[in-house]
Amino acid sequence: MGFYRYANDLISLFFPEVCLGCNRPLVSQEKYICTHCSFHLPYTNFHLDAENIACKRFWGRIPLKAAASYLYFSPGSLVQQILHNIKYKNRPHAATFLGKQYGLSLKKTSSFNNIDLIIPVPLHKKRLRARGYNQSEYFGKGLAESMGIDMETALLIRSRKTETQTIKNRYERYKNMQDAFQIIRPKSLENRHILLIDDVLTTGSTLEACANELLKIQGTKVSIATIAFTK
Repeated sequence: MGFYRYANDLISLFFPEVCLGCNRPLVSQEKYICTHCSFHLPYTNFHLDAENIACKRFWGRIPLKAAASYLYFSPGSLVQQILHNIKYKNRPHAATFLGKQYGLSLKKTSSFNNIDLIIPVPLHKKRLRARGYNQSEYFGKGLAESMGIDMETALLIRSRKTETQTIKNRYERYKNMQDAFQIIRPKSLENRHILLIDDVLTTGSTLEACANELLKIQGTKVSIATIAFTK
């Protein structure tokens, strides 16, 4: 045991893990995000407000039970830097870390303590092959662990490859996502409360398209959780 600890300390000396937010070396007990950056993250606390602005973004569009996001997102921010590392720099386990933290808060609230199943927004198989992982699935792993809920990744699939949403307006995003998702074995989801998850909530078009498919199933209820929310 002493040898392995010595070896790990030596590796850390020459190849230190760095904070995904500020790029400074992490110290003992810190993981993915340093204490300073964690303290300055813009937490939303949406889970404490049943009528938060994430919920309001879907009013008149889909009948959600609840919606919440862990952090506020803005261009050039600390959150953007962290998400960029997760999504494009092969650091998906940091999404699991965030999911574990957020799940501890969600399960204490009445809106989220009766979830039956977690389902991440899927990537198309070509995009998944190119990236190597789905960051939303890793976020879901953390939520599932801390909330004590199962996660399913094979029941909701992206059946059509869509164009990137980044430069589209709200209507273009909505049209781009129409008929892009498909439910496999819908009977297995009947009468279940599903927590649908994604990395960032912007216009909500992708989540809306997924939720619409899930809500076609008898007795289903849908709530939403994301890592970040764009104002």
